[in-house]
Amino acid sequence: MDSVLSGRKIAVLGGDARELILIEQLLKMGAVLAVAGFPRNMTPAGAHYNSTAESACEDAEAVILPLSGTGTNGQIRAVYHPGELLLTETAIKKTASKAVVIVGSARPFLREWSEKFDFILLESIENDELAILNSIPTAEGAVQIAMEETEITISGSKCCVLGLGRVGMTLARILKALGAEVFVISRKKSELARASEMGCRKGGFDDLADLLGKVDIVFNTVPALVLNESVLRKAHPEILIIDIASKPGGIDFKAAGALGIKAVLAPGLPGKVAPVSSGKILAAIIPQLLIKAWEEADDNLFLGCEEV
Repeated sequence: MDSVLSGRKIAVLGGDARELILIEQLLKMGAVLAVAGFPRNMTPAGAHYNSTAESACEDAEAVILPLSGTGTNGQIRAVYHPGELLLTETAIKKTASKAVVIVGSARPFLREWSEKFDFILLESIENDELAILNSIPTAEGAVQIAMEETEITISGSKCCVLGLGRVGMTLARILKALGAEVFVISRKKSELARASEMGCRKGGFDDLADLLGKVDIVFNTVPALVLNESVLRKAHPEILIIDIASKPGGIDFKAAGALGIKAVLAPGLPGKVAPVSSGKILAAIIPQLLIKAWEEADDNLFLGCEEV
């Protein structure tokens, strides 16, 4: 594995403490690291500090962006960066030919650029291993918020989980283990069947409004507006809603505020509540994704060659 990364230039743009652990691992594997989004004094020894994404991407064979992705205008989440860090078309044009770009979930402009500039775009949110392992700190962080923001115990409480994907399933299991009565809301019959197998109560989104008058805590994992004003009006005043969905989230926070409902937006929980564990997950999986992408690109190049 070391020989594949040895000497390859990789740009790591933005992120938090998790990316610092990833950078250390990539350095150990022999990669040449260009880092942007961290102060010079936080940039690990052996990595090259850059003040902009453009300079970091110069001749980079891979670009690693945060799991949270980018903003609509290319803003990169960089919690330690004093200013704004942007992914621009200029930065992408400076990468090496057939570069690999890894991001949690790609915005439309990044997909368009991948076709325009012919780089390999990998959305790590699609990787089951990464998503399932990452669901553990996400779920634990959501439960931690619930404990801090309520005056009741999880044990004996009524909790509702919206969506039973990889994060929702881990969260439901933890809540059940802590003694909560768990309700699962989903549009998918397979998820509702799994909820029943897990001993959870189940329902569709048509049941959500009525359910909000009965539960203590709601955890949303659905990245679509499922908790709109008309639904929120049915919630009881003491309810707590925690949104851990990826962008754009699922709560109308303006309506929740107007109705006096406590709603918490909680993005990036792995990096906040368990950066070391989460960083080790990235360090174990991201290099594998890069190696696989390069190997497949080499195979395709070989297959495309004509015999002489």
